[in-house]
Amino acid sequence: MSIAFIRLRVRGALLLEAAEIHLRLRRPRRPAQPTAALAELVRIEADPAYRALFFAGLDVALEDRFATETAAVEEIEAAAERLKALVRYDDHERAA
Repeated sequence: MSIAFIRLRVRGALLLEAAEIHLRLRRPRRPAQPTAALAELVRIEADPAYRALFFAGLDVALEDRFATETAAVEEIEAAAERLKALVRYDDHERAA
């Protein structure tokens, strides 16, 4: 490839990028539409009664999650103890 051809390709790429930047700057910006999550956050902050209901529901959900995780940990610990007992039993049979 000749130097002139390479320069032409580079200039073309720069021109395309400049055009893209120009179009981005000229595009009208739309105001951001509040999402449902944002609307609920505004309601939680503005309405004390709704805030109390929200936090009560949040407390219940956190307690449920904690209870579920505690139960899962207890199941895992019980399974680990059963597995340890099996390994110990197997080791005693091999020794005998």
